[in-house]
Amino acid sequence: MRGVTEAGIRNGGGESTLTVIVAAAANLGIALAKAVAGVISGSSAMLSEAAHSVADTVTELLLLTALKRSEKPADEEHPLGYGPERYIWAMLAAVATFVGGAVFSLYDGIHTLVQGETPGDPLVSYIVLGVAFVLEGYSLRTGLKQARGEAARFKAPFKRYLRYTPDTAVKAVVMEDSAALVGLVLAAGGLLGGQLTGSGAWDGLASLLIGLLLLYVAWVLGRSNAELLIGRPLPKPVRERIRAELLESEHIVAVLELTTLVQGPHEALVAAKVDFRDVSTAAEIEWACERAEQRLRAAFPAIGRVYLDPTPGPVSSGDDTR
Repeated sequence: MRGVTEAGIRNGGGESTLTVIVAAAANLGIALAKAVAGVISGSSAMLSEAAHSVADTVTELLLLTALKRSEKPADEEHPLGYGPERYIWAMLAAVATFVGGAVFSLYDGIHTLVQGETPGDPLVSYIVLGVAFVLEGYSLRTGLKQARGEAARFKAPFKRYLRYTPDTAVKAVVMEDSAALVGLVLAAGGLLGGQLTGSGAWDGLASLLIGLLLLYVAWVLGRSNAELLIGRPLPKPVRERIRAELLESEHIVAVLELTTLVQGPHEALVAAKVDFRDVSTAAEIEWACERAEQRLRAAFPAIGRVYLDPTPGPVSSGDDTR
């Protein structure tokens, strides 16, 4: 997973804010239109899609909050910075998708199947769905452009990059907009089925499927953010690279323990217990630590903090043998 790693900790910036803003604008514009069309046509699937768009809009606002809050510099009260706060807000965004979209859609679908529904004129709904498809497609294109660009830049397979990237804002936009396009197709299918058969069961079924789709998206995003909140290390290839960089020092005999922690999409912490040559002086050890930190930051600019703890190895190495 080396490509994903490089993308996650070498890249010093990103287009996440623009991606989220485009997605928010698209969702906000079509949420009201879907609601009006749902009322006019009497379609539960359209109302579910309206709830879907409202949930997505709330999600994007929470992601924007996450992006801004996580950029705050470290201070006395938060010496390690605010990077992990991004994942708290992103977790709330996943909850918003679940509560605002999935629960409403499942309830509305079950209610329609049980109580029945008289299909109305679907023309307005078809028009709204067509416009929404174009807007959601443009939003998805923006997210995919960023994600594919970063994956290609660091030679990581796109699916693997999307699975492991710590930039969960872009991941949320790509997944939610993809789900939105599928939801629009399902809603159109429900309308068409009701129009052809005169039965509202098709519309209720479409609403249920939209709810299940949103449930899946909420689960995936919630799990990804939970992993990062609990504490995800840098992947094995990068840990090996860090270990090799440390061993480049002529005064370091072994890296006894290495701990890494992803603190944000472009921020990581490194801590290690290091066995130095027994013949090295205190000054040489101090400068070896300083130079090792400089090498790590040069190789991975997003490594913000490096803590090296001089620790004797299990067997004393009193000579210069490495």
